[in-house]
Amino acid sequence: MYEIKKQIYLNLTKNQKSALCNYLRALVKKSPDLTVDEIWDSFTADELYYIELNCSRFEFLAEILDDEQFKSDTLKYLKECKKYYDYKEQQRPLIEAQKEFDRKKRKFLQEVKMSKEPPTKKQLYYYDRLCKKYNIDKIELTSKLEARNEIDKIITEHAPKISTEEYEE
Repeated sequence: MYEIKKQIYLNLTKNQKSALCNYLRALVKKSPDLTVDEIWDSFTADELYYIELNCSRFEFLAEILDDEQFKSDTLKYLKECKKYYDYKEQQRPLIEAQKEFDRKKRKFLQEVKMSKEPPTKKQLYYYDRLCKKYNIDKIELTSKLEARNEIDKIITEHAPKISTEEYEE
């Protein structure tokens, strides 16, 4: 797509070319189910309408909209954009799978790191309070991961009791 940009719209200024290319790319992205010719027809119809009303974003197109070179360049660019977005859509499942893999990898690495660090004072205090509250025998916690897992286990085992006790009061 970027190589095509260098070859098209040679008679436009840098800003005109950029604005037009961005607009055309957005059109292709917005309507992936349309063909290149349908997008071209829609674009020209819209531009003719806005030129008639004297409120076109691309005033410079009034003179070159019917030009065969402009049509050729635009169709080339629309085809490249269509290829780009079709390819990107095909890659979506792979990208999603990679993101999921990265999430799992970060979680695993976080747990490995937690397993090597001693539990925090807050974790020890909270674990101690839970053990006293539910009359559970304490064990020696050696890592943040172990503390987290033990606290979660206590909470999940006693969660129904906690919720019913709160409503009885």
